[in-house]
Amino acid sequence: MKRVLKYLKYLVPVTVLLLVVGGIHVSRTWDRIYDLPVPEVHASTDSAVIKRGEYLVFGPAHCVECHSASFAEYQTLTQGALPPLVGGVEFSDPILGRIYSKNLTPDAETGIGRYSDGQIARMMRWSVRPDGRASIRTLMPFHNMSDDDVIAIISFLRQQPPVRHAVPSNEYTLVGKIIKSFAPPFKPRDSVDPPPAAPASEATRERGEYLARYVGNCTGCHTQHNGLTLAEAGPQFAGGEAMDGLDFPGADKSIGFITPNITPQDGSALLKFPDRAIFIARFKFGGRHYPGSPMPWEAFSRMSEADIGALYEFLHSLAPQKGPTGEPTVKKG
Repeated sequence: MKRVLKYLKYLVPVTVLLLVVGGIHVSRTWDRIYDLPVPEVHASTDSAVIKRGEYLVFGPAHCVECHSASFAEYQTLTQGALPPLVGGVEFSDPILGRIYSKNLTPDAETGIGRYSDGQIARMMRWSVRPDGRASIRTLMPFHNMSDDDVIAIISFLRQQPPVRHAVPSNEYTLVGKIIKSFAPPFKPRDSVDPPPAAPASEATRERGEYLARYVGNCTGCHTQHNGLTLAEAGPQFAGGEAMDGLDFPGADKSIGFITPNITPQDGSALLKFPDRAIFIARFKFGGRHYPGSPMPWEAFSRMSEADIGALYEFLHSLAPQKGPTGEPTVKKG
């Protein structure tokens, strides 16, 4: 007993000291400002470049899904509308806190009108917001998006009508702040190596890999991640990520989703499509089967047949991996 008390005599002050030091570290680093250089990028007024940016924003990059005013407004894509990218959609997690999508219209007070082209490019590339604070890497996989595609997106965003729409600041819980202080996905990227030009829009494996990794963020959902740190916890494209249903009209909030395996493993979601034509048809005309599904079917239906075919070729080139092959929905609670 005396030995135990002796150890406790030292353990208590050491524990208190560690808590104090840890608290100071978190308070200084969870929302720190990073001094990363701003890329030399400039928007274009060329109509072809702007049109390319529009295609990316409302198609494969599906920026519109999160940066519309609501998921209901996002779904007007199926009616031929192009919803204003005013932001404000809330993504909440009981552990991390609340995150709000930002206003991407060129409003000078509440949107991107107050930022330079380089600051927007830095956000896309390095996951550093215009104010120097880090974003979340897994939400924006554009680090190796080509120079010409980054310029096209910024050029299109600059040409939108400005809309004044103030969006709340992100709200992190205490645990969220601690995780943000230590977990790499909440810090700026440390490796960026984009090509000057994107692969041609043809049904090739090269084009498909580019879209899957650096434009459409297929890895973001179809790869299992640690629920706290967001670090990858399973093979890429093998599925298994547990996700809440999104707040789409008609969605049952008691139903969550397990993202399916899209490698060419027996029983995977990919092998439900016997050929490229049927795979393309699913994207173009299949629509939303589950109201709350996180899959941005509305935006992906606007992709060109060549780009959808490119995804098909790339996914079939992957090594088969074990992953979920059953029903993607799961009852919560």
